[in-house]
Amino acid sequence: MRDFLAGRRAKITPQQAGLAPGVRRRVPGLRREEVAVLAGVSTDWYTRLEKGHISGVSEDVLNAVARALQLDDAERAHLFDLARAASARPRPRRQAAKVRPGLQRMLDAMTDAPALIRNGRMDLLGVNRLGRAMYWPVYQQRRPGMGGPANIARFQFLAPAGRAFYPNWELAADTTVALLRTEAGRDPFNADLTQLIGELSTRSDDFRARWARHDVRLHHAGSKTFHHPTVGDLTLDYESMDLHADPGLNLTVYTAAPDTAAHDALRLLASWAATLDAAGDADTASSRLP
Repeated sequence: MRDFLAGRRAKITPQQAGLAPGVRRRVPGLRREEVAVLAGVSTDWYTRLEKGHISGVSEDVLNAVARALQLDDAERAHLFDLARAASARPRPRRQAAKVRPGLQRMLDAMTDAPALIRNGRMDLLGVNRLGRAMYWPVYQQRRPGMGGPANIARFQFLAPAGRAFYPNWELAADTTVALLRTEAGRDPFNADLTQLIGELSTRSDDFRARWARHDVRLHHAGSKTFHHPTVGDLTLDYESMDLHADPGLNLTVYTAAPDTAAHDALRLLASWAATLDAAGDADTASSRLP
């Protein structure tokens, strides 16, 4: 709570908040007393909030602080998640551990679009044929003998192929860390998530620097660019949604507009995926990659 609020406060200039800039400002962004005035609370109260003393805080007050700090939807949700976590008994949120057969059938029915189901720590728990072909480098970079699903964050920050797979690696890395930070706010007592964050923080300076920013985001729709080792660049639109019947799981589907280079690349990817099917188990066909 302290680091998140202090970080958001530092990002807002007095001018953006409608205040006079003043002189001899020793801190970037707004002072605590300025946030307190904007939120309609006492400076002492806001200082206690920023230090993490939030027992009994009301939703109205949190909303007032969110408005004062000009939080976006993702940041506002994260503020409320942190407040709930501080008042809750330490226990992990119930999450689906695997993809139900019905969900896998739904994925398999999507034959023209890569589709995947992941959890909040970016494990790939379910994919269709095109999804597995698109994320082939992620599956191939799992450590020898390592159990468990392929993990996008681990691939991105620790695998040599991670930077090649994402042409705009900086933006992709920012997004992944923001999603993990958002999940940590929702489920702060998740031991598996904590273990992953610890591993990445220890092994990657790039991850550690981004984690310290406390950036969060919601991930619903947009476009992404990938560089696939077989079909080249793929710029695809995506739609992403949480699966409310399966807590903790998220479905993402990638598409390309007809008569575009990306659409042609998806058709080529489908043909390559078919060669993997013909070879039997896709995991035995890694030699087909250039």
